[in-house]
Amino acid sequence: MPIFPIGFSIHESLIVKEIPVKTKLLAHIVPGKLDTYIFNTAEEYNKDYQNSFFALTCKKSGWDCFRHYEILANGCIPLFINLESIPENIMTHFPKDIIRETNQLYDIMKNEKDTDEYKKHEKKCYDYIEKLLEHTRTFLTSKAMALYVLEKSNITLDVPKVLFLSERTDPDYLRCLTLQGFKELLGTNCHDFPKIEHIYDDYSENILNLYGKGINYAKLVDSSLTYDKNLDKHLVKNIKNHYYDVIIYGSIHRGNPLIDMVEYYYKPNEIVFICGEDEHNCHLKNTSSEINIFIRELK
Repeated sequence: MPIFPIGFSIHESLIVKEIPVKTKLLAHIVPGKLDTYIFNTAEEYNKDYQNSFFALTCKKSGWDCFRHYEILANGCIPLFINLESIPENIMTHFPKDIIRETNQLYDIMKNEKDTDEYKKHEKKCYDYIEKLLEHTRTFLTSKAMALYVLEKSNITLDVPKVLFLSERTDPDYLRCLTLQGFKELLGTNCHDFPKIEHIYDDYSENILNLYGKGINYAKLVDSSLTYDKNLDKHLVKNIKNHYYDVIIYGSIHRGNPLIDMVEYYYKPNEIVFICGEDEHNCHLKNTSSEINIFIRELK
């Protein structure tokens, strides 16, 4: 089957419009050190990155981590531990070459505080941040990732109708972020079933109860981009009538609802599987070799 790498992304509304003024070299949070996780709101959390030249990040359970993209979106430079160990087919959209250079710059700057040379390196940092923001706006937004999925799947219609299926509705970063991109790209022509309520701005529950306190992924999609409720009522009929141009499973590992029906009425190249797990161990032996699959941790 056609297999492609995919990664996390960031909603374009979260990307700073201009480089924030920096007041310190390194952000407060140290990955894995829980006593540094002091921020309870997105505003506090993002502001610390905005005030900093660099922020530590590294492999979590998987190499691809949402924190990498939050750092970039806030006009901060990811100080990436063990960057050289990232497998070739993981985080293929991430600006690894630039980060390799900036890692070296940090190693120089940390020993030069309050010197004339430090001021020169600050200027280099601002130049690098400008490059990183441009890369983020071009390749790392959720909308850009949705476009990537369509292009790799050879879906060329101007405004395709997409059915985005999930078994569960609890937070799943890759599913949520990619779905946000499809909503931004296609609006009501993207039907998420069941509806992933927490991505919409009219979500009524407390986002602090969501995984990661809902920071930087909850309540970002305009509720006007939801779909006609009649689509839920007629879901089976619409699948049988080929109402949709492509059907996407947002997390094949976490469930594949209606898969027998979908595979009966849709050609394999009209079906997309996405795997956002830290370890790709999805069971796909009985699926068609022509179905497009996108894997986050593609070894």
